[in-house]
Amino acid sequence: MLATMEVVDVLDRSEEIGQMIMDSDVFKEFYQSKQEMEENEEAQRLIHNFNKMKDQYEEVQRFGRYHPDYSTITKSIRSVKREMDMHESVARYKRAERNVQKLLDDISQSVAYSVSEQIKVPRNGMVFTDTGCSCGSGGGCGCS
Repeated sequence: MLATMEVVDVLDRSEEIGQMIMDSDVFKEFYQSKQEMEENEEAQRLIHNFNKMKDQYEEVQRFGRYHPDYSTITKSIRSVKREMDMHESVARYKRAERNVQKLLDDISQSVAYSVSEQIKVPRNGMVFTDTGCSCGSGGGCGCS
């Protein structure tokens, strides 16, 4: 594609929108909460524990209920995740992350609908596919 002045103008404006997002209170809250979480030793310990447990959980999921530690690991991952999610700095970060995602979703929708109301816009970080297939968090997939 040849770069026309129109394309260059659109790219410049998209950079302006990106800068406006980064200057927004929503993004500043996200960035600050991320830094606080990364500097919090307890939060980092909980995240590390969760990631270790997640590796074990993924190994158990390969075999499902037939794995000898299936019940133990499944219960443990829930407990460790809950403990991590309940930590104040992690919870604050996740709230801020959702707020940034909502802002980005709203901007995407506004841009898309300014072109046509028929354009499908991803919401909550979800991406559309035309296959009609979906996979659940439990690993079960199906097509409609």
